[in-house]
Amino acid sequence: MSGIKDKVVIITGASSGIGEATARVLAAHGARVVLGARRTDRLEILAAAIRAEGGSAIYQALDVTRRSQLEDIVALAKSRFGQVDVIVNNAGVMPLSMLDQLKVDEWDRMVDVNIKGALYGIAACLPVMQAQGNGQIINVASIGGHRVSPSAAVYCATKFAVRAISDGLRQELTNIRVTVISPGVTESELADSISDPAAKLNMENWRKIAISAESVARTILFAIEQPKDVDISEIIVRPTASPH
Repeated sequence: MSGIKDKVVIITGASSGIGEATARVLAAHGARVVLGARRTDRLEILAAAIRAEGGSAIYQALDVTRRSQLEDIVALAKSRFGQVDVIVNNAGVMPLSMLDQLKVDEWDRMVDVNIKGALYGIAACLPVMQAQGNGQIINVASIGGHRVSPSAAVYCATKFAVRAISDGLRQELTNIRVTVISPGVTESELADSISDPAAKLNMENWRKIAISAESVARTILFAIEQPKDVDISEIIVRPTASPH
């Protein structure tokens, strides 16, 4: 029997990219997915498509920079399905730029979404999982959480932070699994937030070797499917052609 069948999985940033692909893959394997993102029109279409294929999906508007909205989506999952087995903290932004451009508002946005969004997801689901005596927190970091590159200093810092938070949480908990997924360059809308022309061009060139979002989704599936006494602590998944 699949280790994911009937599990209740909350996915943030589910309206596109890795989040959308994860919703489709997990639902196809029997998970009950709870989708959150700001673009509810896309969530409605995604949930309808999953249901049309025999899967289970509900959705709710979610801005991960607002702690109360993460509490609300956890409450929705609990009220509809009676439990919360997994949260995939996937929402993220990546407006790359050189530090001397002083795009401080973009720095703030990355900190708010990439770090605080993950922390708010942890804070919202942890009490429920502790009461259940089990659960899994999956934080989507990045290859940028392992190596810093020009124009990506702040973005990489946020992903290093996600890895540090995850490892600390893993060490503190004994009955809740904590997993970090660190994708390399992946097909998504993440680069759309880059406002600096030079950084945007560099990323467009880099993304020519991108792997599919479904490839990352299958990695998340693998981590969830393991027996409850097995914690897949971290996986790096990247293009075979990637030099870094």
